[in-house]
Amino acid sequence: MSRAGGGRRAPAFAVVIPTLGRPSLNRTLQALAEAGPPLPRRIVLVDDRPAQQCDPLPVEVPADLAELVTVVPGAAAGPAAARNVGWRAAEEEWIAFLDDDVVPGERWTARLAADLAAADASPLRTAGTQGRITVPLPADRPPTDWERNTAGLATAQWITADMAYRRDALEAVGGFDERFRRAFREDADLALRLDAAGWSLAEGERHTVHPVRAADRWVSVRAQRGNADDVLMNRLHGPGWWRRAGAARGRLPRHLVTTAAAGAALGGLAAGRPRVAAALGGLWLLGTAELLTARLRPGPRTRDEGVTMALSSLLIPPVATFHWARAQLQARPARWCDGTGVWP
Repeated sequence: MSRAGGGRRAPAFAVVIPTLGRPSLNRTLQALAEAGPPLPRRIVLVDDRPAQQCDPLPVEVPADLAELVTVVPGAAAGPAAARNVGWRAAEEEWIAFLDDDVVPGERWTARLAADLAAADASPLRTAGTQGRITVPLPADRPPTDWERNTAGLATAQWITADMAYRRDALEAVGGFDERFRRAFREDADLALRLDAAGWSLAEGERHTVHPVRAADRWVSVRAQRGNADDVLMNRLHGPGWWRRAGAARGRLPRHLVTTAAAGAALGGLAAGRPRVAAALGGLWLLGTAELLTARLRPGPRTRDEGVTMALSSLLIPPVATFHWARAQLQARPARWCDGTGVWP
């Protein structure tokens, strides 16, 4: 077996990649093949497309990896559930998770092996090690709002775009919480549960590129579904989880105020109180204008970006409020026992 980091023997590892069959998966696998030795013991591709898509997974596996790749079906229940399927289908002591749209960097496998060997040699009880993420941004213009949002992955903690976990640690806490149905907060939730169970996490030296995916003008509106996940995080980990997970607090409080002002202005009109309605309408307009300005100022200020920012800034506050309120009404109390997940 290959060696890493001061002659220490590299631990055995598997690579798990949940996928919806995006063409970017081919580039991910090609980069893995080009990274060189040591090869993973196995590569598990979790086909998480809806069940009605019965055609084979559209993927081109490099010849060097062909004997290592296994395709297993997911449940189309989100990335947390797909990752659980993937790591449970492997037997190795370390599981390295990659997204299907990232590009592992030069000598990624050797550097991963060194990161894992360092984790094994650490006096701490190390559950996982995170890769260093780079998001390439345009050099000839300021980034768009969507590009800036994606660039936040470069400083996010414990994201599973490139994150390796010890099998024993995953088993100890029950893996990923499958109530997180989007690629949002399921990684922070797992890290906080491992921390509560006495494990530590480390930052590795390997490097992975996360390109910015193409997106339509409504992507930031759809992203407001994440406010429901934040409600679940509050219930699971308490209101201080933001600080412990190194997560940004977000603009939800402002969105709630802006939406409440709009609703109250409409109520004032219905009640025949035009002055009250005008004052509250002004508060709504002020909140919307502040959001638009904050999103538009650092961007390229092109006509298309301006239209996108104007339309989405009108919708983001009420959509965020809707998802937050829906989760408040639907979420049930959550419990964790001794670091082991107990699904209520």
